[in-house]
Amino acid sequence: MAERTIAKVLSANDTGETGGHQAGILVPKEERLLSFFPRLDPTLYNPRCHLMFLDDGGTFWEFAYIYYNNALFDGTRNEYRLTRMTKYIRQANLVVGDEIILTRDDDNRYRVTHQRKKQTKQTKGVLKLGTGWRVVEI
Repeated sequence: MAERTIAKVLSANDTGETGGHQAGILVPKEERLLSFFPRLDPTLYNPRCHLMFLDDGGTFWEFAYIYYNNALFDGTRNEYRLTRMTKYIRQANLVVGDEIILTRDDDNRYRVTHQRKKQTKQTKGVLKLGTGWRVVEI
């Protein structure tokens, strides 16, 4: 298995610009994305793991990968999230449209970097839908 990379274009919810207090960045239940992260035991209530990501400046960031599965335990949520990213997003001055890039190597060492949004000509009246996540093919 080679190095794996996934990326997420940040939304206003992800950067906190909406003023909401969501619990981290939603990770869609798409096997190609979920397989980037360690497997979480769905028989446990809201299982999680903490992952250390190294940035380009040599700083480690502890992000939490959580399966909010309380719908299986008489609750309502059934979603995966990557949390504890707010400090990284703020320190990097990331805004809507910027992209967070996550990489994992064969030894399960994680890296985080980002890319500023591409300057594109705005098309009036076009609504772009989607999760903003992508798997980077190498």
